[in-house]
Amino acid sequence: MKRPNIIFIVADDLGFADLGCYGGRDAHFGAVSPVLDGLAARGMRFTEGYSNSPVCSPTRFALMTARYQYRLRGAAEEPINSKSRGSATLGLPPEHPTLPSLLRAAGYRTALIGKWHLGYPPAFGPLRSGYEEFFGPLSGGVDYFTHCDSRGTHDLYSGEEERVEHGYLTDLFSQHAVDYIERMGGQEDPFFLSLHYTAPHWPWETRDDAGVAPQVADNLFHLDGGNIETYRRMIHHMDDGIGWIMAALEKQGIADNTLVVFTSDNGGERFSDNWPLVGGKMDLTEGGIRVPWIAHWPAAISPGGESTQHCMTMDWSATMLDVASAPADPAFPLDGVSLLPVLRDPAAQFARPLHWRMNHRDQRALRDGDWKYLRVDGNDYLFNIPADERERANRAKREPERLATMRAAWEAWNATMPSIPDDATVSLGYSAKDMPQR
Repeated sequence: MKRPNIIFIVADDLGFADLGCYGGRDAHFGAVSPVLDGLAARGMRFTEGYSNSPVCSPTRFALMTARYQYRLRGAAEEPINSKSRGSATLGLPPEHPTLPSLLRAAGYRTALIGKWHLGYPPAFGPLRSGYEEFFGPLSGGVDYFTHCDSRGTHDLYSGEEERVEHGYLTDLFSQHAVDYIERMGGQEDPFFLSLHYTAPHWPWETRDDAGVAPQVADNLFHLDGGNIETYRRMIHHMDDGIGWIMAALEKQGIADNTLVVFTSDNGGERFSDNWPLVGGKMDLTEGGIRVPWIAHWPAAISPGGESTQHCMTMDWSATMLDVASAPADPAFPLDGVSLLPVLRDPAAQFARPLHWRMNHRDQRALRDGDWKYLRVDGNDYLFNIPADERERANRAKREPERLATMRAAWEAWNATMPSIPDDATVSLGYSAKDMPQR
C-alpha cells in the first residue's frame, strides 16, 4: 500500500469531555462536534491517552521530537511566553531532528498551519525545523480577529514574513488547510500537514463577535468575558473546519489513505468539561493531561474501534514515523513508541509506563498499568485510576510498598533527564492564578 498522507490536528486547551464522543453535554447545548464524533465512529477512539504536559509549549516539544520534552531547555518554560522574543535558547533547536524533518527526509511534503509556540526567529521557527510551509502565529495565544498577541504585537506569518489576512482565525486555518490539500492532492509525494488550532484557547470569541469584541491586547485576558456557550461555539467552529478538510480529502480522492489524528495539547481550562476527571491545565491530575485521541484511516483502521491503550503525545509522533517508514536519527533515539499495532487491532495492548514532571507546584506523576503515583506540593498520592478516575481515594497509606516502588521508578526515570534549570519560569496567565482552587 502507498504510504499514507498524514494530518495531525491539535486543539488548544480542549477538555477531555468537550466532544460529544467523549461524553460532552449535547442534550443541553446541541451537538458541538458532529464531524469529530463521526471520525471517531468511523475510526478509533482512545479513552486513556495523555498529553506530554499539562501546558502548551512543553507538549509541542514532545510532539515535534517524539522524545520527552525535558531533554530540551526550552521545554522547561511552562510555557514559553512572548517575553522570550529574541531569545537564542528558548526554542526548538533547528539542529534537532523533528517529526517533519524526518518525514521530509523520507520524501514527504510538510506544512504547519496554525500555532507554533516553540521559539521565535531568528534562532527558531517552523521553516528551520522541517516544515516547507508555515501559516500561523508564533506565540501562544492571539486575538481571533486582530491576530495580535498579549503584548499587542501582530502575530500572523506566512513563512517568516508577516502576513495580514482578515477573518476569524479558526476559519483562516481551516481554509488554508483546504487550499494545501487541494495543491497536494495531485502530487505523487505524500504530505504531512500539522494543523494546530488555537481554538478553544482564550480569548472567548466566536465568528459572530467580528466588530463586536474589544479586539485589543487586553482582550486576551478578559476575566469578565466568555461563557460555556461561547466556548462550545468555538469548538463547533473548529469542528466545521475539520469538516471542510475531510470534504477536501474526499474531493481529491485521498481520504481513504490519509491518517488523520486529532488531540489536544493539554487538558481543559476555564469553561472546559473534563468530567469525570478533576483538575485541568497546569495540573498533573487526570484533567490536566488526559485528552481526546481520535485516529481515522479507512485503509488501515476498522470503524468503531475503541482502545484503552496508554499513550501520550510523543507516541503518536513515533507512530507517524512508523507508518511513513521514516527512520529516526540514531543520535537522537525516540522516547515515543509506535501505536501502529493498536491501530490495526484495537484489542492489542502493551505495557506503557508514562512519566511527567512540572516545575509548577513541584509536581510529578507516573502512570503504570492501573496505578498512578502523583506528587503535588510535596504530598504523595497513589490512585487506582480505573477504580477511581476522580483521584479521590488516596491509597498511599494503605499500600506503602506499591507507593515506594512507584516513587523509586519515577526517581530512576527522572535521573535520566536533565534537571530543571534554576531560571525556568512558570507563566500561569489567569488559567490558575485567577481561578478558584479545584
